[in-house]
Amino acid sequence: MGCGRCCSGPGEGYIWVTRPEIQIIADFLKITPGQLRQKYLRRVGFRATIIEQPYTRDCIFLQEAGGQRRCTIYAVRPSQCRLWPFWPDNLANSNGWNKAAQRCPGINRGKFYSFDEIQIIKKNRKWWQDVKQIVGS
Repeated sequence: MGCGRCCSGPGEGYIWVTRPEIQIIADFLKITPGQLRQKYLRRVGFRATIIEQPYTRDCIFLQEAGGQRRCTIYAVRPSQCRLWPFWPDNLANSNGWNKAAQRCPGINRGKFYSFDEIQIIKKNRKWWQDVKQIVGS
C-alpha cells in the first residue's frame, strides 16, 4: 500500500541496521558510513538503529513528497523494513496479525502470500548480496 504507517510513530521503536546495510545506505546517499552513523544512526548496546524524528517518532527517512509519505532509501531499506509485516510477533497468532492490521491498512489487502512465500521472504536477510543492481555500482 505504501502509506508509511509502519515507519511512523507515535511509539518509539528500533530500526536495526547491520554493518553491510550501513555501507549500502551510505553508498546510496553518497556519504561515508561515518557520516551516516553521525547524522542518521544511534547506538543501542552493540547495535545501530536508524534515528526517528524527535516529535513524531517517524523514521528519519520517511519524508513527505507530493502529498504522500515515502521512504527516501526504499531501494536499500534494511532487512527489518523489508520483512514487514512478516515479523515474528505478527505471525505468532491471529491476534498478533489482527493487531498489526489495525495499524497497517495494507494487511489483508492486495497480493496474498502463501506460507512458502513468507518463508522465502524471511530467509532473505542478506538481500544486499545483489546490491550492485540496486545502487547501480
